Amino acid sequence: MTSNRPYLIRALYEWLVDNGQTPYFLLDAGHADAVVPRDFVEDGRIVLNLSPNAVRDLDLGNEWIRFNARFSGTAMDVIFPPDAVLGVYSRENGQGMLFPDVENEDQQDDEPTDPTPGPDGPRGGGRPSLKVVK
Repeated sequence: MTSNRPYLIRALYEWLVDNGQTPYFLLDAGHADAVVPRDFVEDGRIVLNLSPNAVRDLDLGNEWIRFNARFSGTAMDVIFPPDAVLGVYSRENGQGMLFPDVENEDQQDDEPTDPTPGPDGPRGGGRPSLKVVK
């Protein structure tokens, strides 16, 4: 199944813009495929203002997020995959959503589940059970 991250990013962006908020994207600037202005990277991350009046030609695609913006007066094409997005939130009130690291998502999907109960009850992936206590 494809990642839900691009869909959530688009939904959050639209929700913020519809409510008159400034959408900020927190990115992993160290992502191998991220082309971002390196002068504004701090601690391997960058925050980008993606409000409609701050960017041009915004494309929130499933494979790539692209736009053109000015940084210190110089126009630059910015491109990054949705996997590089760590969060989308409002500048004004901080409402939005943070995303788990892609590595953590992959590990969660690949963890084997053993439904057989152990001495302490069911292990990862088993159905929860209730016990009536009187």
